[in-house]
Amino acid sequence: MLASPITPTLRALLASTTSTLGAFGAHARREAETLICAALALPRSRLITEPEWPVPEALALRVQQWAERRAAGEPLAYLVGEREFWSRSFAVDAAVLVPRPETELLVERALLAGDRWVLDGCSATPFRALDLGTGSGAIALTLALERPQWQVHAVERSESALRVARANAARLGASHVVFHAGSWFAPLAQQMFELIVSNPPYVAADDPVLQSDGLRHEPHEALTPGADEFADLQHILEQAPLHLTPGGVLLLEHGSTQAAKLRARLVARGFAHVVSHRDLAGHERVTEGRWLPAPSH
Repeated sequence: MLASPITPTLRALLASTTSTLGAFGAHARREAETLICAALALPRSRLITEPEWPVPEALALRVQQWAERRAAGEPLAYLVGEREFWSRSFAVDAAVLVPRPETELLVERALLAGDRWVLDGCSATPFRALDLGTGSGAIALTLALERPQWQVHAVERSESALRVARANAARLGASHVVFHAGSWFAPLAQQMFELIVSNPPYVAADDPVLQSDGLRHEPHEALTPGADEFADLQHILEQAPLHLTPGGVLLLEHGSTQAAKLRARLVARGFAHVVSHRDLAGHERVTEGRWLPAPSH
């Protein structure tokens, strides 16, 4: 008679999963814990309080499969279905980029720009903000939730990504965000905003980084505009003045080596008070400019 398969305990499953993820070094155990808790729908505390809990065979197999996919480079967020951004959990899947900590700098600068506008006594009511290429909605929804008095719009050309963003709006209680399907400014007609933000594709199509473990699993079109890494950044900065009220701010996230060239292009387009901001790693990651058109005569 065949012996029954041995049902693993949480302790044993954690050990085997950590071993599978050994390439992640010091982060292997933490990632193993995250995978197990997501796959088994358990709080992390159970790993400590009930290490001998028997794991059903089907669930243990799921953890094993997820661990193998993670070891092959698939983003952890895609496997567990969510990623934390600005202390909130956003649902993500392969249709959207995984929100990065660096992008919180873009949100921080956007909130400061809006608050400065109000303190300066500018007249716009409500304050209108636009997020171009919203993806999961992390930027637009964070702005809307942090400043519920703002009127926030978000544009996305991918229907699959737009479904993710709308689902996140529903789950986070940000139903007042207005979503537009289309490419960049195309669906906005003559609408005007006091703030425009974007984290557009800015990696050249031939950059080897696109084949790294994490990025090769993320949507290609959200990472690169093609051979010219500045194509989308240039399009946005050229068209933004048509949708910015006088004194309005444009904020762009970009690559760590692109700030100087982007600043020059913003100045050439007519933006004033152009400045770049550094992320926690010390890289110039976000550049802003204020639209101050010359008075007409």
